[in-house]
Amino acid sequence: MADNEVIIQQQMSEERQGGLSIITCAVFIVGEIAGSGVLALPAAVEGAGWSGLMLMVSCCLISAYTGNILGKAWMIVRKRNVEFQTGHVRYPYPAIGEAAFGKFGRNLVSVSINFTLFGVGVVFLLLASINIANLLEPYWKDVSFCYIGAIVAAFLIPFSWLGTPADFWFVAVGATCATAIACCILLGNIIYDGEKRTGALIHNEIDFTTFSVAFGTICFGFGGHPAFPTFQADMKRQKDFGWAVLIGYLIVLAMYFPISSAGYFVYGGQTTDNILDVVSRGPAHTVVSILIIAHLMLGFIIVINPFCQEIEHLLHVPTHFSFKRIISRTTIVIVVLFVAESVPHFGSILSLVGGSTTTLLAYICPPLFYLKLCRQKPTKDENWIPEPEVPLHTKIINYEIIAVGFIAGVASTYSALKSLITDHFTVPCYVDPFKAAGH
Repeated sequence: MADNEVIIQQQMSEERQGGLSIITCAVFIVGEIAGSGVLALPAAVEGAGWSGLMLMVSCCLISAYTGNILGKAWMIVRKRNVEFQTGHVRYPYPAIGEAAFGKFGRNLVSVSINFTLFGVGVVFLLLASINIANLLEPYWKDVSFCYIGAIVAAFLIPFSWLGTPADFWFVAVGATCATAIACCILLGNIIYDGEKRTGALIHNEIDFTTFSVAFGTICFGFGGHPAFPTFQADMKRQKDFGWAVLIGYLIVLAMYFPISSAGYFVYGGQTTDNILDVVSRGPAHTVVSILIIAHLMLGFIIVINPFCQEIEHLLHVPTHFSFKRIISRTTIVIVVLFVAESVPHFGSILSLVGGSTTTLLAYICPPLFYLKLCRQKPTKDENWIPEPEVPLHTKIINYEIIAVGFIAGVASTYSALKSLITDHFTVPCYVDPFKAAGH
């Protein structure tokens, strides 16, 4: 057994040719996460009050920790399954769930990932369309993001045909650079607005619903976990994934915190789901809008890819480029467009996804799966490698994360559904595109 363990460790330590480095993987994490959070988190902080800033830092640190734990869980599964030690793996997160809790774990993860990534794709498509429509409004009076959404989806379809993250690293680099530049300019614009502001700053009243919805939005802003195992599976050295997660989340927090703080202390209760709606118009606003649009469109390609790979695995679509891939991924983008046109209110969708499946995949499943895998007993399988005993303090930390994630997730999901049904009902685009667009 010892000799077999050495062989397995050697196989797993070998670098994958053309795989992602630590920095490139961190860039993918930033590219997947950072777009919508820059726009939506200022309103989330307003909904939670000043404690929203503390909640943001806490969610960032916990998400980085659970991302690392998820990476460790994947390495355990790889060690115990020969088929995962070489070649490309399309479905690493569901495989972790199956190794921990059998078919139930696999199905739970698959459904949650598909719902989350699909929801993120809807939010990104909506945000990009809304921002483009806002840019064109001075020149096109009757512009509707409903029409823009169809154009954006058509533009993105060919890019959705790209294979795996290793095939389009340049997309992640572009998304990250666009967001970083946009954050710097946007922060300057908000500070400029603060210097011009007159009168007392008024904040909205905080209640259970606003706080819970804010929590869901913040979770969404840091919840990139559904795609993390896919990124890790494409790395040169998968055991280094924890460093990529840490670097990625520190970069994301460096983008989120200044913008959210400035928005909270400058605009207060005037803050909307999209911070660009309250920032003063001008050249800086236009540049930021263009950069955020670029990130959202590039981010759409990143987040929809794991979803496409999961669907293709279920439909037995070949891993190489083929006509079947074109049909399947084109269909997926069209379905995303249909949902976006049916529920054209991204804030409520964002809170719902963030409070439900994002919380499950980011705060509940990683520690739960990791602890279960570590305490599983050896089998007769010659490839089985038992894990060292998990220290008591590590168990306590993980169980606390699970408990808090469950309670907060239920509360934010309930509040988001209530808000979506009662407060933010919007006419679908295909019924009346102008009413849906707010005309």
